[in-house]
Amino acid sequence: MSIPFSEDVRMNPSPPHPAQLIVDLGFGYILSGALAAATELGVADHLAQGPKSPADLAKALGADASSLFRVLRLLASVGVFTEDTEGRFGLTPAADLLRSQVQGSLRDAVLMLTQKIFWAPTGEMAETVRTGQTPFDRIFGKPFFDYLASHTAAGTTFHRGMSSLSDLENGPIARSYDFSPFQRVVDVGGGYGGFLIEVLRASPTLRGVLFDHAHVLEGSRIASAGLADRCEHAVGDFFQTVPVGADVYVLKRILHDWSDEVCVNILRNCRNAMSEGGRVLVIDTVIPPGNAPHGGKVLDVMMLVALPGRERTEEEFRKLFAQAGLRLSRIIPTPAALSITEAIAA
Repeated sequence: MSIPFSEDVRMNPSPPHPAQLIVDLGFGYILSGALAAATELGVADHLAQGPKSPADLAKALGADASSLFRVLRLLASVGVFTEDTEGRFGLTPAADLLRSQVQGSLRDAVLMLTQKIFWAPTGEMAETVRTGQTPFDRIFGKPFFDYLASHTAAGTTFHRGMSSLSDLENGPIARSYDFSPFQRVVDVGGGYGGFLIEVLRASPTLRGVLFDHAHVLEGSRIASAGLADRCEHAVGDFFQTVPVGADVYVLKRILHDWSDEVCVNILRNCRNAMSEGGRVLVIDTVIPPGNAPHGGKVLDVMMLVALPGRERTEEEFRKLFAQAGLRLSRIIPTPAALSITEAIAA
């Protein structure tokens, strides 16, 4: 995944020279930092009415004009913002996604992905490779989710960012599975309810349960979506138990956060709670064999440095299910990067 910084690479459609590839990858964090800076400052929102000069932008943002110009020049070189012949910067389709009030905005997602809870541990990846342990606890003083629970700003940024990313994929994923034979679905660790909302919209006779910690459910979007009459909220800890008696238990972007041992415990809780003939749907990436690029491989290394979890292969899911008294029945691809891995009682 080369990040083109040189003019030669941009103009040459052939693969970059091996040395150029290594240098480009080494500089990759600079581009992430520039994207984070422009997003945090709100540059895209200030360009919604048309292009502006760095001086005018800097005045509106309370920033240094020269520094702002250099950051935007870099981002314009890779298709985020554009610079006209008068030196004014404007929006591109990519930059438009950094605005805060547009459909499909990724502003919150960028702020989440580039905050220190991911950035700092990534810089110490060698320690993780040497020891097999994430440096997160040492850097931040406690495990990932404990830190989010005790640091309101970081937690809010994380949950908003996850909702932002999920909003792009929730509809297509929900429509990739036929929920019509079922009566009750539990979204385990379902956050603000974005995915469950799409499932209920796609299946008008289905009833839902949004299950998560109390402080997370405070941000629930179920009522604002007009689905309060078909969905209840349940407070709890999926490490201990889950609501009983449902036909389907959804675990979307949950298992990839945790070790195999913890995942087996979560899956076993779902197995013990589900109705006869029920299903467990694990919605995560399924890493394919071979060395072709795949988003799950990038996400897997993010998990490696910040959390005890991982992205998994089909065989790894099969083994987890077996230990929890379940059997992998099928894997359903979706238009998103995630797949629906279905399990039934063994």
